[in-house]
Amino acid sequence: MKHSISTLGSHSALDVSEGAKKEGFNTIVVCQKGREFPYLNYYKTRKRGKKEIGVIDEVLLLNNFKDITGHSAISYLKNKNSIFVPNRSFSVYVGYDAIENNFQIPIFGNRKLLRAEERDSKNNQYDLMEKAGMNYPKQISSPEKINSLSIIKVNEAERKYERSFFLASSYEEYKKKSLELISNKKITEKDLATARIEEFVLGTHFNFNFFYSPIHEEIELLGIDMRRQTNLDGFLRIPADVQLQVLKHKQPVNIEAGHVACTIRESLLKEAYNQAEKLVDVTSKEYSPGIIGPFALQGAIEEKNGKEQLTIFDISFRMPGSPGTRFTPYSEYLFQESLSFGRRIAIEIKDAEKNKEINLVTT
Repeated sequence: MKHSISTLGSHSALDVSEGAKKEGFNTIVVCQKGREFPYLNYYKTRKRGKKEIGVIDEVLLLNNFKDITGHSAISYLKNKNSIFVPNRSFSVYVGYDAIENNFQIPIFGNRKLLRAEERDSKNNQYDLMEKAGMNYPKQISSPEKINSLSIIKVNEAERKYERSFFLASSYEEYKKKSLELISNKKITEKDLATARIEEFVLGTHFNFNFFYSPIHEEIELLGIDMRRQTNLDGFLRIPADVQLQVLKHKQPVNIEAGHVACTIRESLLKEAYNQAEKLVDVTSKEYSPGIIGPFALQGAIEEKNGKEQLTIFDISFRMPGSPGTRFTPYSEYLFQESLSFGRRIAIEIKDAEKNKEINLVTT
């Protein structure tokens, strides 16, 4: 029976489904009631005259995203011979324990590596960056040791999966700003105690969206993007004097709202690939079989001793959230055609099917 490709109805489901359809797969989106409308109403496959439009073949509607690990949902996906493509929402709403122990459906990628995105997990992304010898911001071990401009990354009080950021250049400034955030219920004392403090890096931000192919044993750069965040993006688009006035009434919030496709100088590509190669190597040792498919490096090109340096802030080990990467030229440089991440995943699954190596791309 031919495989179908499924994913959670959030984050990047349309990108996954569009790519799967182009490669001839049946597509399934698993939705939570109330969040199904884009998939069920607007992008469902249907006939318009003789032409088929839409990319979602089936919608599995659940009361809650967590129900995806229940008997009914598992049976449905098994009957469809489904391979599931994880995204950030899958990790947030379903949870790592349930994904690792209860979700009995083949996942495209390394399901145990998803947990490494969490900064408080054992052997997390920061540990991997250190073991790999990657460039990342210098960590400051305690608030009392802050003696230069530093960024404090602490989980938000309500949305635990997102972080609140504030800057401080001294311990006194740290205490003042953190107490203000606690009093405004933006963060909690408990989360502040485990916050990460690191040097502030001033540079041009980029997300490097890579793909590692276990079938072909190659690292591929499919595209680069940068984030648009609310209401931070609004702050950045007004003059400094107006910013100061607005700050009396509102504080910046970095909720991801969208992405912008972008490129970098070709001379800087070597360093991006170098960082990616280090990460692929270390994860193969620490999280065997290592990275499978999409991963992303979020960082900045900063000036360091008169030269450009790529410094990595954050890593993701699953489907990126930006469908706009196909509008950068990098996949076309490699494949001589523009490829979405959804389609690249589908191609890898087809190659694995052809070679009878589906176990190399799923866990």
